[in-house]
Amino acid sequence: MSLSDPIGDMLARIKNAQARNHTKVELPSSKFKSKIAEVLKSEGYIIDYKINDDKKPSIEINLKYNSGNPVINTIERISKPGRRIFSSASSLPKINNGLGIAIVSTPQGVMTDVDARKKKLGGEIICKVF
Repeated sequence: MSLSDPIGDMLARIKNAQARNHTKVELPSSKFKSKIAEVLKSEGYIIDYKINDDKKPSIEINLKYNSGNPVINTIERISKPGRRIFSSASSLPKINNGLGIAIVSTPQGVMTDVDARKKKLGGEIICKVF
């Protein structure tokens, strides 16, 4: 079965796993998903992730909690397959006045909105995390 929005599926699985207080979530792997997981790890939203190369490659994400509450309060898809949202470096959104991040796909790779502003790069706004 193929998914029409694999990134939206990834974000929904993370959101659902944290709603049920799971420590890990496993999902089908891709290079783009691993780049998103790398950004989430570097920003401190997840503990770690691991790529399992079996017959069906998958990513296992270890979710992070702070005194029983999930660290990721909201994770929401911005650019969807039916409606892509692009932004220049100067007009990238600030999520909750800089407390959250927007994950942006730029020509130099997947990065946060803060890094994209520093490098003066625009791109597709994938999701916002707070």
